[in-house]
Amino acid sequence: MSTKSTSLFTSESAGGMLDASKSKPAEGGASFSLRNRLLRVLWNFVWAVFASWTPPPLHRYRVALLRLFGADVDWSAHVYGSARVWLPANLQMGPHSCLGPQVNCYCMGPIRLAAGAIVSQETTLCAGTHDPNDPDFQLIAKPIVIGEKAWVAAEVFVGPGVTIAERSVVGARCVLFKNTEPDGIYVGNPAKLVGHRKLRETTS
Repeated sequence: MSTKSTSLFTSESAGGMLDASKSKPAEGGASFSLRNRLLRVLWNFVWAVFASWTPPPLHRYRVALLRLFGADVDWSAHVYGSARVWLPANLQMGPHSCLGPQVNCYCMGPIRLAAGAIVSQETTLCAGTHDPNDPDFQLIAKPIVIGEKAWVAAEVFVGPGVTIAERSVVGARCVLFKNTEPDGIYVGNPAKLVGHRKLRETTS
């Protein structure tokens, strides 16, 4: 990944997830610390005012804002202004990776895009869930990893804890809750393996 520049915030400084048995979110209590919530308010304001309206070519400018708030994003990455990042400090993006238009990067836990990984428009990457057996419905964060040169097509839902292997293709509107195989092609809800990529050799 990129070498991180000096940032205002890190995932540690943002504060952690609260114990639901004490904070009682089901009764209106908070799931995250006050510091975390205030940071996200500031971040959402900054992104809305300074980035959300910017034209597509200004990727480096938007990367700079993400890095300022603790993201580990390579300068060559593409992040569109309409993309939503829940907490930049939980985002890693390798060289030439991409978060497309209107992607919802719900990074309650770490979300990592390896080099060349592409996440297409209106996809949701959801790194948070709840414990259904907990009477207080405890929130749980699980990381998402998108491997090198993998492609997540439009309007896909990627669930918490999923690893998308290198060069996988996840077809449009898939719902993915399981790890994929390298070069695997997936379609449907729930997503199912339908084949493997057979990459043609390139000629120089």
